[in-house]
Amino acid sequence: MRILGIDPGYAIVGYGVIEFSGGRYYAVDHGAIITEADTPFPLRLQQIYNGLLSVIIKDDPDEVAIERLYFQNNQKTAIDVAQARGVILLSAVNNNLPVSEYTPLQVKTAVTGYGQAHKAQVMEMTRRLLKLDALPKPDDTADALAIAICHAQCSGTALRSLLNKRRNT
Repeated sequence: MRILGIDPGYAIVGYGVIEFSGGRYYAVDHGAIITEADTPFPLRLQQIYNGLLSVIIKDDPDEVAIERLYFQNNQKTAIDVAQARGVILLSAVNNNLPVSEYTPLQVKTAVTGYGQAHKAQVMEMTRRLLKLDALPKPDDTADALAIAICHAQCSGTALRSLLNKRRNT
């Protein structure tokens, strides 16, 4: 199974594509779509859509995994990230890719076995699981790879099958 993991944002959208086969993870591609702050917001959304479309065409994923959003402080940031996330979801759906969402707690637990792991621990475990020489940069890219790993861990479970059935009814 080839999974496109996405860490949503509007300034930086991290993406990571992994192959999960035989219980092992293989890094296929990773990077970030970066939009400039002085670009009008609708054009930033277009850049995100076009950038993800390029990744989808190039890497041909089977499924998409994205971080579920939660915000505590800044409403403006929350609204802008939510709009970018909508564009990200649209790029997946327009390409007939199933989408699964995971909370940061789920990602930390899947990657490290501990839901309260620190960001550096998650990044290091992601590097190890994918046998990468160095931590992917920017951090959003490492987060996207961790989200893809989380999906690989969860996608084959009975719970995931049940959730997918409920979503489709």
